[in-house]
Amino acid sequence: MSALVIEPLPESLLARLAHSAAQHHRTLSQEALALLMEAAPKAPAETRNPPYFAHRPLLPEFEAMQKNGAFRVKPGDRDITDLISEDRDGR
Repeated sequence: MSALVIEPLPESLLARLAHSAAQHHRTLSQEALALLMEAAPKAPAETRNPPYFAHRPLLPEFEAMQKNGAFRVKPGDRDITDLISEDRDGR
């Protein structure tokens, strides 16, 4: 295995990197990493693995309830955030 050799950055490139880092309120390392990530090719969406929960098998009972609308918000129901806030305030 060969040793990794890191060449120093030319002064003009280092100055540009420092200027860009100062504009974005980042360190030189943070700015260099941000620029590398920005330049890296993005994987197409279809090649990414979907999360497990997007394709997990559902229990037949749960799937039937879901199809019947058991988990949909009904007109007149209170927002869940209000219910949670009220519960927390009551503690």
